[in-house]
Amino acid sequence: MSPMPPPKPSTEGRRDRQVFHEMGQIVRALEAHGPITPEELREVVGGRWWEENRFERALALAASDGLVHTTDDGRVAAT
Repeated sequence: MSPMPPPKPSTEGRRDRQVFHEMGQIVRALEAHGPITPEELREVVGGRWWEENRFERALALAASDGLVHTTDDGRVAAT
């Protein structure tokens, strides 16, 4: 049997808190602006300045948690 992998570095905790913050920014932006395209949402929250793939990850997690959803016309809306 192989040994257990080592625990994740402590930076994982900070990164997890960061993604909750990013998800909150996304939800607040959608509540303020109403349904908008993912591209518009990225601009509103400044997602293009976030680390690589952070916007996509936060948006995907917000969707999987039921905080946001995609409308029939492809826009993103707060749930």
